[in-house]
Amino acid sequence: QVQLVESGGGLVQAGGSLRLSCAASGSISSINVMGWYRQAPGKQRELVAHITSGGSTNYADSVKGRFTISRDNAKNTLYLQMNSLKPEDTAVYYCNAQLWVITTTYDYWGQGTQVTVSS
Repeated sequence: QVQLVESGGGLVQAGGSLRLSCAASGSISSINVMGWYRQAPGKQRELVAHITSGGSTNYADSVKGRFTISRDNAKNTLYLQMNSLKPEDTAVYYCNAQLWVITTTYDYWGQGTQVTVSS
């Protein structure tokens, strides 16, 4: 079991920055991939960025060059630094952790944090 708690969302003007945090607890050593997803009203949840246990990162094309995913293993915390924010970045952002057990993937989610970017 993994528990995830996000923080850091809020209201910001276009061009501004925010940093999201995700504190993880539980079976942390078993986590293979951690990531950030977002869901805007009326849209499906989409991947924003993820980072593997080996440190490899992957970003959605829409956020490349503006967002940076990182983690602090000592603090068991995942971060998402968001710069040059656009109104289309407005969404609920969710932290995700994946545990791979043989052929089964277990997904854990945080409660989400709202990010609103005003134009």
